[in-house]
Amino acid sequence: MPKQITEMLKGTLEGMILAILAGRAAYGYEITAWLRDRGFTDIAEGTVYALLVRIEQRGLVDVEKVPSEKGPPRKVYSLNTEGRRALDEFWATWGFLAERLEELRHEGN
Repeated sequence: MPKQITEMLKGTLEGMILAILAGRAAYGYEITAWLRDRGFTDIAEGTVYALLVRIEQRGLVDVEKVPSEKGPPRKVYSLNTEGRRALDEFWATWGFLAERLEELRHEGN
């Protein structure tokens, strides 16, 4: 993945994770696999797990420990009311930025 994409993802990955969790509860590896299946192949599991810890600490998700057939229980994350507010704010900010960037792109032509 080019460096520019990597840098841009740093600012948006948390919102992307919230958006994934808005659709369904998931554990860290599922989120990473979902992202990789959609072309974000260079995202490390460790990056996703670090963001999940931060999201949990901020009270944006509910966490349930679910037994796993392979090893210790999995932490399954689901978006709560605070998380939905944060996601709404993310989408509003994203929309604002996308509009301004489109304006810039067309002003240069």
